[in-house]
Amino acid sequence: MHEISLATALIDLVHEQAAAARARRVTRLVLEIGTLSHVDAHALRFAVDAAALGGPAEGATLEIQEPEGTAYCLDCETSVAISARGAPCPRCGGVKLLVQSGDEMRLKEMEVV
Repeated sequence: MHEISLATALIDLVHEQAAAARARRVTRLVLEIGTLSHVDAHALRFAVDAAALGGPAEGATLEIQEPEGTAYCLDCETSVAISARGAPCPRCGGVKLLVQSGDEMRLKEMEVV
């Protein structure tokens, strides 16, 4: 379950940024987790709550945005939306796809007081 290490690294980053902003408390976090990222959003949510205990991010609202994946199909030379790695091109059925987006995980926003 790599979500625990992801959550720990995220909370470390949040604490670092909160300290740099001289914030007392983190009230809201917005994460972007692409549908192709292999991150279980439910497990990550649980892990973030656990990792934040006792720190300035404890109790912060966690919003998770899940943008769809896109890939470039080498067979039909088109960018297409895909819902999973290994899925065929929805346009031509080809399987030679290069992921363009949807595999990222990033902290997009952070609200502090």
